[in-house]
This record gives sequence, structure tokens and C-alpha cells, in this order.
Amino acid sequence: MVQRQIPKPAELAELMKFKKPTFNATDRRLEKALTIADLRAIAQRRTPKAPFDYTEGSAEGEISLKRARQAFQDIEFHPSILRNVPVVDTTREVLGGPSALPFGIAPTGFTRMMQTEGEVAGAGAAGAAGIPFTLSTLGTTSIEDVKKANPVGRNWFQLYVMRDREISYELARRAASAGFDTLFFTVDTPVAGARHRDKRNGFSIPPQLTPGTVINALPRPAWWINFLTTPKLEFASLSSTGGTVGELLDSAMDPTISFDDLDIIRGIWPGKIVVKGVQTVADAKLLADRGVDGIVLSNHGGRQLDRAPIPFHLLPDVAREVGSDLEVHLDTGIMSGADIVASIALGARFTLVGRAYLYGLMAGGRRGVDKTIEILRTEIVRTMKLLEVASLDELGPQHVTQLARLTPIARGVTDAAEAAASAKPTVVRTPRASTAPKSAAVRKAPVKK
Repeated sequence: MVQRQIPKPAELAELMKFKKPTFNATDRRLEKALTIADLRAIAQRRTPKAPFDYTEGSAEGEISLKRARQAFQDIEFHPSILRNVPVVDTTREVLGGPSALPFGIAPTGFTRMMQTEGEVAGAGAAGAAGIPFTLSTLGTTSIEDVKKANPVGRNWFQLYVMRDREISYELARRAASAGFDTLFFTVDTPVAGARHRDKRNGFSIPPQLTPGTVINALPRPAWWINFLTTPKLEFASLSSTGGTVGELLDSAMDPTISFDDLDIIRGIWPGKIVVKGVQTVADAKLLADRGVDGIVLSNHGGRQLDRAPIPFHLLPDVAREVGSDLEVHLDTGIMSGADIVASIALGARFTLVGRAYLYGLMAGGRRGVDKTIEILRTEIVRTMKLLEVASLDELGPQHVTQLARLTPIARGVTDAAEAAASAKPTVVRTPRASTAPKSAAVRKAPVKK
């Protein structure tokens, strides 16, 4: 029999220790978030359907994004034991400079649409954490204002090649003049992908008030108050505004983009240049031969060609083929610090997070972005300690196995298809003229303050 007794007051007092209440509603919400999925749930409650779906969605059947996320779930870690690892070093030398963590903030368009603080929150949080921030050509904060928000941290600029090439050239010059140290030359958006969620939601820049949006806004008054009482939402680097995302992209982007354009931009840009949107080993090798500083394995977050290759699956082969010649970075599908550790182990020099950052932004503005970085940092450190590695350089393929879910069809069938394709006449396209622009002819994109 268990002997029972009347509880002693001193013992009860030890149990009655209450947490100090948090009165700020945003802080209270963020305190409860333990994972990026938790931030996503908060973001969905606080953000109207159209901007949330723009962040959440991808192209067509959204297969590429699902596969990319599944690929990170389909891994097996192999921890070591008894290695005496009380602390770990998460710092990384990347593109000629330091980063406190092996990830940076990816370029995202229309960011003030998600939450009014937009790129200023992202750049400020990145600077405070000691990681790079990347501004999109389709950003809603100017190059110069991002520099003000992150004056001593590392700022990178993501460049689209526009139909009007002079706009792209001038944006590159402005970013260089503002002290941005790296340019991401983006190659996977010759035209817009079919983003059906945006079409169904009537998502446009700026957003339009309709009976549906008004009804959807009722439980989310804070978003609309912020939207209606802050400066007009528009592109900071481009003058064209109005229409769906697909319409805007198709009117601005140019499917004739070629290696000639890369050569011209390299002549303009004084810093590091990275090609973003590489999706085959062959193209990675081609770019290594052309001497770029890095590549980003990316299918644009699944937002362009659905059923495109899974970047995380490409990573080991690409790292093996070109990792000694240039830096290999990775994005698409990253939702945890463990995903980042697995990427580094399989050969990525660096990673970029997009949706995870936006979920934090929507959940709590600048504090939400800080929370995203805190969550990922905590998960990276914990995963490294459980693997018992003291630094990122100690991570290697011996720590991760990619488990097979999708496997190619029999080789004989693909050999026959390749033979049939090789028998067809070769189409030769005339390359675009590669003459660099004359400085006097440059039409400056308007500087937004």
C-alpha cells in the first residue's frame, strides 16, 4: 500500500510557480511557436487568403513543391557517438564574406503584400542575425531603403532580365552603388508559371477590394488597417503595377534570355555573381566552365515548371561534379534546421529560405522574422549536436542517406527515347547580340524612397 499524507504547505509552494504573463499579443503568439509550421499556422490566421495563398502556393498541380518537401522528409541521419561536442560552430564563409548561419533570406517578390513591414523587417532581422538578405527585382522596398535597414550587414540583389534590358542594367548599377556584394542572375523565369491559386483568388498588385476580399478581411482587421494606413503598395524598382502576378511577369520577362545576357551583366557587376535556377548537372558544369562564382539549385519554389527536378535530389551529383569549382547553394522546400543540415552534409555550401521567412513575417512582422531565424538556428544547433559534429565542415555524405521514393523508369526505355530525339534535325537559334549597353543610352528605373 502507498502511504498517503496531507500535502505540506512548503511542498505546495514549490509547485505553485507561475510564468510571468506576456501582455503583448504578438509576443504571446510568437512565444508559442516552436517550429516553422507553427508560424505558418499563425500566419494563415492573420493574413487574407489571396496573399497567404500567393506565399503558400506554387504552379499548376503544385507537385514540384510537394516533392521538394517530401525529399527532405525522406532522409535518414547517421549520428556518431562519444565525440565530445559541447558546442558547435554554425558560421560559414560564403561568396567571400561571413555568415553566422548556413542560410540566408531568399529573394521574395511583393513582400509588403504579406505584411506591411516587408523587406525592411527581413533585412533588419538578417543583419541582426549576421546572415545575408536578398532583395528581389520585384521587391516592394527600394534598393536604397534596404541598405538603410541593413547598413552594415550583407545585402544581395536578385536580378531578372527584363524585356527592356536597360532597366535590368540600371538596377544592377544601383545595387552595386548601394554596396550590395552579390548578384543573383535568375534564369528560370522566361515566362510566368501557371499559378492557379492566384488566378482563382484574383490576386493582383495592388490588391483589389471585392465583396469576397471584404468578407475575408473581417476576421483579419489588423492586416487591412496596416495596408490602408501605410504607403501605397507598389514595386520599388519597376514602374509597372496592376494586374495578376502572371500578367505582370509575362509583360516584364523575356524568353530570349541567353548566355549573352549573362556576359553583359558580368561586365556591369563588380562583385560576386551567382546563377539562380539551375536544374541539371549539365548546366551546372557549363556554368562552372564559364567561371561564375556560384549557382543556386532551385526550381523557384515550385512556382514555375511543375514536375521540375527536385533540387535536393540534384545536390549530391552537382556538388560532386562542380563543388570544387564554384559554390553550390540550394533552395526550395526548406522548412527546418534539419533540412539545412542535411543540405550542407550532401554538398551545399549555403542555403536560402523563402516561405519560412514569409511565414514569420506574416505571423509577427520583424519579430516574426527574428523568430524564424531563432527557430532555424536552434534546430541547426540541436541537429549538429545530435550528429556529434562540431562544425559545418565536419558534415558529409556519411551523415545522411536519401531514401528512394521516386525512381526513374527502366534505362532501356529512356535510351530508346534519347535515340529517337537525336535522330531529329537540330534547331539552331540565332544568338542575341552581345554588345554591352552604352552608358548614355541607359534609361534609369525610377528610384523609390
